[in-house]
Amino acid sequence: MIASVCKETEQHEKRVALTPEGVAALVKLGVEVHVESGAGTASSYTDQMYTEAGATLSNSRDSLISGCDILLAVQAPAEPVIRKMKAGATLVSFIWPLQNETYVELLKLQNITALAMDTIPRISRAQSMDALSSMSNIAGYKAALMGANQLDRYLPMMMTAAGTIPPAKVLVLGAGVAGLQAIATAKRLGAVVEAFDIRPAVKEQVESLGAKFVDVPLEEASETEGGYAKELSEKNKQKQREVIHDHVRKSDIVITTALIPGRPAPLLVTKAMVEDMSPGSVIVDIAAEQGGNCEVTKPGETIVHQGVRIVAPFNIPSSLAFHASKLYSKNLMSLLSLLIKEGKPEYNFEDQIIVNATVTHQGELVSPFVKDNLN
Repeated sequence: MIASVCKETEQHEKRVALTPEGVAALVKLGVEVHVESGAGTASSYTDQMYTEAGATLSNSRDSLISGCDILLAVQAPAEPVIRKMKAGATLVSFIWPLQNETYVELLKLQNITALAMDTIPRISRAQSMDALSSMSNIAGYKAALMGANQLDRYLPMMMTAAGTIPPAKVLVLGAGVAGLQAIATAKRLGAVVEAFDIRPAVKEQVESLGAKFVDVPLEEASETEGGYAKELSEKNKQKQREVIHDHVRKSDIVITTALIPGRPAPLLVTKAMVEDMSPGSVIVDIAAEQGGNCEVTKPGETIVHQGVRIVAPFNIPSSLAFHASKLYSKNLMSLLSLLIKEGKPEYNFEDQIIVNATVTHQGELVSPFVKDNLN
């Protein structure tokens, strides 16, 4: 069986799906690994590293795609790539099926078995495969650094001969994996940190990192059975915004991380809130790719609105491509180690991980998660 790894072609993408370490692990599973020359260059993995790990290098992208049994990628490959794959082949990548119904139909039409790294269930046995958490961790860390870099003030308290500078105030909205890492990083940089999340259950985690939890009493459940945030009623959204407004106004840096699977990012920071912030303050909106949590966000851009800088980058994990690739590759290999038996993929749909990760197989929609949530 042949697994192929091609160079990522999406804008802003520097990661590679499989590192040389991953190649060596896949070869041990009895799989022949072909890698496009230069696939790992942007993430600091050289062709020589791949050959030493046991990969076969190729300059022919088309032959890598058409000749493989499994195509490994970070971003979902474009439509022309899917059409070049042979019927019955397997794709493993981020797919985001809830936002890409047309893409899912294409996979069914082309008889591609597609495993989505973004639909792996969040259960203990699947933690080593959880690429969403790995990438969110990186995004949260980098967001805190971006905020510090854009702010025209110190983050820690500074005692100097010229006087004492008080520490900066950082507010993190959303205390999932990205938010918790942003909290931890901002604390390490010396800031005073507050955090808000609609899920009261994360209060203990926020406080364990040394941050203050901003509590907003709600009249409805705020998370799904799977532990994800869910969309609130308009009444509770308004109550939430009133509390957040006061804390945003007093913050030097606001980092927004809130996402709802399969839906646009919820609006947390209104234009009025931004206009109440002090000149020189910074908002880092890491939900920009889903529309953003801030009303004045321009996805992919950094703008200034009445003296407040709003940073809305795309694909933050790619900015730390070396470690992002390393973590993604390990997540991928954990899944493949479960899937591949005696050198071939074995689709055991009695396994909770395999059935939820498999979006399409033999022209049919498989994943219960996708079936239940696809509109």
